[in-house]
Amino acid sequence: MAVLKFPPVETADENGLLALGGDLEVPTLVLAYRNGIFPWPISEEFPLAWFSPDPRGVLDFEDLILNKRLIRYLKGHNLTFTANKDFLGVINACSSTPRTQQSGTWITEDVIESYHNLFKKEFAYSLEAWEGENLVGGIYGVCINGILTGESMFHKVPNASKFCLIAVMALLKRAGINWLDTQMVTPVIKSLGGKEIPREDFLSRLSKAPLRSRLEIFPENLSDDLFRHF
Repeated sequence: MAVLKFPPVETADENGLLALGGDLEVPTLVLAYRNGIFPWPISEEFPLAWFSPDPRGVLDFEDLILNKRLIRYLKGHNLTFTANKDFLGVINACSSTPRTQQSGTWITEDVIESYHNLFKKEFAYSLEAWEGENLVGGIYGVCINGILTGESMFHKVPNASKFCLIAVMALLKRAGINWLDTQMVTPVIKSLGGKEIPREDFLSRLSKAPLRSRLEIFPENLSDDLFRHF
C-alpha cells in the first residue's frame, strides 16, 4: 500500500535519515520527491530508508564548470545521444558500475523495477550516449512536474557520463529550469560546479519549480546542436 504521508523533513537526523520502511510504489515515490525526500537502501537489515539531507546537493546551470580539456573532448566526440530510448539499459549499467568506497549498490532489483514503473508513467527519464550501436554512457533520474534529479550515471568510454549530464543541463536550460537536484555532491558533481545549499532553500526551489512534462524537457529527437552553447 502506498505511503500517504511522510514525517516532516525537519525531523530527519544529522545524516538526513527521515524514515524507514514503506514501499516503492509510484504514488509513494511521487509524494516523496515532491517533498524533497528520496529513497536510499542502506543495508540488508534496513533495505528501504528515506532521506532529506541538510544541506542538499544541487547543480546550477550558471555554475556549470567545463574545463578546456573537457570542452575539447565535447567538440570532438564521435558519440550520439538519445533521450528515454533505453532506460533499463542505463539503470542496469549504473547498478553494476563499481563505485569508489562502496562495496555494493543501492540500485537493487526492487529499485530498478520501481523506477522503471516511474519511467513508464513518465515520471523518470534517461539520457544515453552511444558509440555506434553500443550503449557507452548514460544518466537516469526523476522528472516530476519540473522537479529534476540526477540519480546515477555510468560510462564505458571516457567522459561519456559527463557528456550526458551536460546534455541534461542544456535541455533543462531550454525548458526554463536552471538547476538539477543532485541530492549529494560527489567528486564528479563538485568538479562540474555542484554545491550544497540549505534544505530550506532547496524546498523553496521545489515550490517554485515550473511545471514541465517529460516531453517538454526531453524531446523525442535530440538536435545536433545540443552542445553548441558550451
